[in-house]
Amino acid sequence: MRVIGLTGGIASGKSTVARMFQALGAPVIDADLLAREVVAPGTPGLEQVAARFPDCVVDGALDRKKLAARIFGDAVERAALGAIVHPLIAQAAQARLRALEAAGASIAMYEAALIVENGLDAQLDGLVVVSAPEADQRRRLAARDGLTDEQARARLAAQLPLHEKLARATWVVDNGGPVGQTEAQVRHVWGQIQGGHS
Repeated sequence: MRVIGLTGGIASGKSTVARMFQALGAPVIDADLLAREVVAPGTPGLEQVAARFPDCVVDGALDRKKLAARIFGDAVERAALGAIVHPLIAQAAQARLRALEAAGASIAMYEAALIVENGLDAQLDGLVVVSAPEADQRRRLAARDGLTDEQARARLAAQLPLHEKLARATWVVDNGGPVGQTEAQVRHVWGQIQGGHS
């Protein structure tokens, strides 16, 4: 089974593009969903997070806003959280991929924000990078997470610059225009992936 990565900058429309691929029949494993599952109440993952960030676990559940505020401005704290959750997410993703392969899937897509940052692109059979103008990313991020423009800029600055992700892309989907334009690009890329072209 071939595994194709799907990534992009924060608030670039990666999840929207993932849904478009799913609508075309692509099985998509969403790392954000896995990240929630591995720190759900009662999991060993949440216990590890609570040991390192005790003030970010309230009534047996992760306070995501508090944790986000703590890690986004601090590379050391962000790395500490990553050291806990990234191996757990990788294990969960491998289990999903094995299940898809056992069910007869020939292609799967792995949607994650930090594919390039974590060096995962080297292990994949191709990489789709979703791009959008930075002003659009800031606007979407502020609206989605209730952030000020300054907070949105800080979150964007915490990620690898988009041009570095684009340099590693097998395919690029530009999500800066109308929805129909993005859908047309996704159909084209999916056709190439199915045909084994890059």
